[in-house]
Amino acid sequence: MPPVVDAAGVPDGQDSVRAATRAAARATDLLLSLQHRDGWWKGDFETNVTMETEDLLLREFLDIRTSEQTVATAAWIRSKQRSDGTWSTHPGGPADLSTTIEGYIGLRLAGDDVRAPHMAHAAAWIRTQGGIARSRVFTRIWLALFGWWRWEDLPELPPELIYMPRWAPLNLYTFSCWARQTIVPLTIVCAHRPTAPAPFPLDELHTDPARPNPAVRRSPVTSWEGVFQRLDGALHRWRAVAPPVLRRAAIRTAATWIIRRQEADGCFNGIQPPLVYSIIALRLCGFSLNHPVLRAALKAADAFIVRTPDGRRWVESCQSPVWDTCLAVTALADSGLALDHPALLKAADWLLEREVTTRGDWSVRRPHLAPGGWAFGFHNRNYPDTDDTAEVVLALARLRHPDHARLTGAVDRAVAWSIGMQSRSGGWGAYDADNSSSLSTRLPFCDFGEVTDPPSADVTAHVVEMLAAVGLAGHPAARRGIDWLLAEQEQDGSWYGRWGVNHVYGTGTVVPALIGAGIPADHPAVRRAVRWLTDHQNPDGGWGEKWESYTDPAWRGRGPSTASQTAWALLGLLAAGEHDSDAVADGVRRLAATQREDGTWDEPEYTGTGFPGALPLNYHLYRLVFPLSALGRYLKATNPG
Repeated sequence: MPPVVDAAGVPDGQDSVRAATRAAARATDLLLSLQHRDGWWKGDFETNVTMETEDLLLREFLDIRTSEQTVATAAWIRSKQRSDGTWSTHPGGPADLSTTIEGYIGLRLAGDDVRAPHMAHAAAWIRTQGGIARSRVFTRIWLALFGWWRWEDLPELPPELIYMPRWAPLNLYTFSCWARQTIVPLTIVCAHRPTAPAPFPLDELHTDPARPNPAVRRSPVTSWEGVFQRLDGALHRWRAVAPPVLRRAAIRTAATWIIRRQEADGCFNGIQPPLVYSIIALRLCGFSLNHPVLRAALKAADAFIVRTPDGRRWVESCQSPVWDTCLAVTALADSGLALDHPALLKAADWLLEREVTTRGDWSVRRPHLAPGGWAFGFHNRNYPDTDDTAEVVLALARLRHPDHARLTGAVDRAVAWSIGMQSRSGGWGAYDADNSSSLSTRLPFCDFGEVTDPPSADVTAHVVEMLAAVGLAGHPAARRGIDWLLAEQEQDGSWYGRWGVNHVYGTGTVVPALIGAGIPADHPAVRRAVRWLTDHQNPDGGWGEKWESYTDPAWRGRGPSTASQTAWALLGLLAAGEHDSDAVADGVRRLAATQREDGTWDEPEYTGTGFPGALPLNYHLYRLVFPLSALGRYLKATNPG
């Protein structure tokens, strides 16, 4: 007797299959509706209120801040303030001193009364934490621009750094691309030490307004911290004796370095912090706001602005259209959309137009490697990365594109470039090869997060998965990558997630790569990973991991269930052949039960990572593309015909 089926043609009793079918259909329809007419997808990219305050401070420094910008931005900043007056770097996270100081300043720029309860509570909390003196260096640099902090009490960043030879233990290219694009303009800013008129005092944010810049106790010279404190002291003394001709030349060289890395849209590496510091640096070098370089840069700064329907204004720290587009293509292909569907082909054409064909900073360590691959944003062609490149290839290689030669050529160049970017250890970093110096992390001004780009499990897994997908699982680079991944597995069976939170992301990324590269599902490493994932499933059927797992191992794999993290866990389990398991069925039902009517999921939690432990990110499209991929792969596994 044939099985009883429902209206969707699904056997009765397979509730998880029915639920997945309905949820995937709704998610597919929504994702297709979000595609831009030019072929790309882009979700909002949210960080914390330091972005908004620094945008206002930039405009204040340049004397271009408007009342409308300030009022709309302050409304956003207020909406993120917590009941105790503080701000955090992500929802549900602990109060953060520098973020609270900058949020407070943003509201003062808008005219909020210091006696108002929300302001008084913030100021009181800041003082209990040690005041401005305990904030991070980058916050104090912004304060120094307006005389709220003394330049003399900041770490020295001499522009002569631009001349350090590449064989030196500390040179510009020992830093990650995002750090060096921030550091170079800051050397110009710190050389000039400008002070714009302060719009108001900040005495209420000091523990002792009479001594706002307390002396810093030196660490022992036998410690790395002590060594670099004394190096910083030497650099301060160098400032007094540096030959003016050399300093002027270094500033000119640094300015030229910055300008040569300006992208087609006027931005610098497609990231807001290097953009704002570069604008300030070039302005200090005498560039007028009407100069083509600064005019384009200010236009790029405006492009980071997001306006909400209720009139609030906030700032993206970055934009991720290439990343979002390739993930959307993969999700739609996973959902069963025809591989020559017009939406997918249009996305492919848009991606192919953004292939990187020029040499960037990556060529410093790989001078003979031909360019290829993709970058993260709309126009940042100077900085392709292996993570985007791998995911774009994985998306494109599945499609039935009418111009097969064009697609194959781009894929081949990307694969060759990615192989050439492998680090000596066998893993891959995102933007540079062998960028893992520990010395640069110890410098006094490097307290803002990651300043190097060492290999990570998630990036390496994506590259290995890409190599396997194009038939190169047996290539020596792939085998070395697999060995590196196996060696990096944590004792508990998980993998650390550098660019996503955290062990759920790392594990859900590595397992599909290992399986795709030919590692059998019964391999001990895979079974340990499966056990770790199932052991960390929440009672509601989903998975979650709090951002705090980067600093507190007790939070590994623990946190409220989110759509993206549930999807990552499911992708790992499905790759390991667990489609018939209770864990997978429960996870699928969780996704289906929490889906919104419009086809997406609510996810206020930040599951993306900029700097582990320092910069949480909220990719607004993650809550849609990853669940759709997981649901699609589940349906294919349960009905392979």
